[in-house]
Amino acid sequence: MIRNAALGSAATLITGVLAAGLLLAPPAAAAPADQDFRLPEALGVQIAAARAARTGIDWKDCPTDWGLEKPIQCGWVKVPLDYAKPYGKTIDIAVDRIGSTGTKEERQGALVYNPGGPGGSGMRFPRRVTTKSPLWVNASKAYDFVGFDPRGVGHSAPISCIDPQEFVKAPKADPVPDNEADKRAQRKLAAEYADGCKERSGEMLPHMTTPNTARDLDVVRAALGERKLNYLGVSYGTYLGGVYATLFPTHVRRMIVDSVVDPSQDNIWYEANLGQDVAFQMRWNDWQDWVAKNDAVFHLGDTRAKVEAKWQELRAKAKANPLGGIVGPAELIGFFQGAPYYDSSWVPVAQTFAAWAAGDEQALIDAIAPDMSDTKGNASAENGNAVYTAVECADAKWPTSWTKWDRDNTKLHEKYPFLTWSNAWMNLPCATWKSKQSTPIQVGAKRGLPPVLIVQSERDAATPYKGAVELHRRLAGSRLITEQNAGSHGVTSLVNSCINTRVDTYLLTGKVDAKDVTCAPHATPVAPAAAAATATAQSLDHGAGAEWPQREELPAVR
Repeated sequence: MIRNAALGSAATLITGVLAAGLLLAPPAAAAPADQDFRLPEALGVQIAAARAARTGIDWKDCPTDWGLEKPIQCGWVKVPLDYAKPYGKTIDIAVDRIGSTGTKEERQGALVYNPGGPGGSGMRFPRRVTTKSPLWVNASKAYDFVGFDPRGVGHSAPISCIDPQEFVKAPKADPVPDNEADKRAQRKLAAEYADGCKERSGEMLPHMTTPNTARDLDVVRAALGERKLNYLGVSYGTYLGGVYATLFPTHVRRMIVDSVVDPSQDNIWYEANLGQDVAFQMRWNDWQDWVAKNDAVFHLGDTRAKVEAKWQELRAKAKANPLGGIVGPAELIGFFQGAPYYDSSWVPVAQTFAAWAAGDEQALIDAIAPDMSDTKGNASAENGNAVYTAVECADAKWPTSWTKWDRDNTKLHEKYPFLTWSNAWMNLPCATWKSKQSTPIQVGAKRGLPPVLIVQSERDAATPYKGAVELHRRLAGSRLITEQNAGSHGVTSLVNSCINTRVDTYLLTGKVDAKDVTCAPHATPVAPAAAAATATAQSLDHGAGAEWPQREELPAVR
C-alpha cells in the first residue's frame, strides 16, 4: 500500500513533479543525509525502478550449486529494504532467465513467474524451456522466461525462524489435540516460533509484505528493460499479481493468474486459512471416492467410509508407535495432503497407502521421513516456511485471542477434520507476532489495466473457487476460465486443450474470449495395474519427476 507520510507541501510538489514525468531518480550520492527521512512508498518505488533501469542486470552463468543449466543465466536486482527509504539499505533479488526461442520478430519481451507460497521460488521457471515442456513451446518463442526469488526467499536475503535441522526433525506432535494440555503445548511452540523469527530475522520482518514484493516486481521489470510487465502467477502468486495490478495498473501488459486467492481485505489471511480447511476436506473426499472406485487396485475399501476408516487406522497406529520411530500423524498429514492438492499425486499417494495396508510399512517411511543429511534441502524447507509465516503475519492484523482461534477451529474440525488443526498450528505464530502487521491493500482494477486472464478449477483445495470469482469481480475487463468438476491446483500446468489454447492465445495476441468460459475437466488419473499398486511405492521426492508438483508449491508443515 502507499504510505501516507505527512511531508506537507514539499511532498505534494515532489509527487506532482514525478507524476508529470519530469523528475528522474537522482544518483545515490544525492541521497538525503538524514537516513530517517521517509518518502511515500509510491515515490520510493519509482526512484528504485529508475535506478534499476539505468543499471540493468549483469547476466552471467548461474552458480553451479543453483542447479540451473546453461543457457539459463542469473543476475541480481537491488531493491530498497524499505521503500519509504529508497536511498537506505538495499537487498539483492536473485533473478534468472532464458531467452525466447523464436525469431527476433516473434519476441514480445519477458514473462515473469511466481509459483506461490508465500515462500516459493520462481527460479526453476526457465527450465520449462530447457526441459522442453510441451505446454510452453509457443509462449517460449515469444518470451524470455524469467524467474526470481522474492524477498526473503532462497538467494534473495533469505530469512529464517528456527534451525533447519530442528525444523525438519520428526516425529512432531499430532496436530489434532486430545485435550487442553495438547493445545497448550502447540501454543507454546507457535509462540516460540514467532520469537525465533524476530530473533533470527527481525530487521526483515516489517518489510516482508506482499505490497513490498509487488514493488520489487516492478523494479525487476524496470531492470529487465521492460516498459510493461508480462506476468504469470499461481496460488499466492495470484494475490501478488492482484496487488501489483492495483499498485501499477498502467505497467501491466499481460497477466495470467491461476488458482486464485480471494483478495478481499477481510479474507487476508486468517479467514483464507479457515476456508482452506473446508475446501481441503471436499477434495480429500474426492480422492477417497476415487480410491474406493479403484478398490480392485488399491484394496483400501470400496466406499469412502471404508477408505476413511483405513486412514484413521493408519493415523492411530502411527500416533501410538511412529513408523520407523519417525513418521507420526503430523508427518502423515504433510504427505497425504498432496492428494487434495494435485491430481498428479493421486496415484503415488494411493500406491504408498496401499503398500502400507499390504504390510509394507517401509514404503511410507521412505516417502515421508526427513533426510537429515540433506542440509541444503532442509534449509530451503525451513526458509520457505519462514517466508510463508512472515508474509502472512505482516500482511494483515491477526486475531490475538486464543479463545477465537480455539472456538473457530474446534467448530471447523467437527465437519472438516482432515487439515483444520494442522493449518491452525501452522498459522498460530501470527497471533503473537513480534513485528508490525499491516492492513491488506484493497485490490481492484484502476484506469489503464488491460484484461487479466483468470484460470481456476472448480474444486481447488488450496485456493477455493470463490477467490477467482471475487478477483474477477474486482478486475473489470478480466476473463475467467473455469475448469468444471476438477480440483487440481495450478491449472495452467495441466493438459487441457480448452485452457491451454486460450492461455497461448492470450500470451501471443492479448486477446480474450468475449465472455467467460467453462471448460470440461482434464483427464482423471488412471489407477495402475493391481500388481503395481501393491509394490513398494516410489519415493515421492517433490523435486523429481515432471508430473509431480514442485516442492515450492506445496505447503510447509510443522
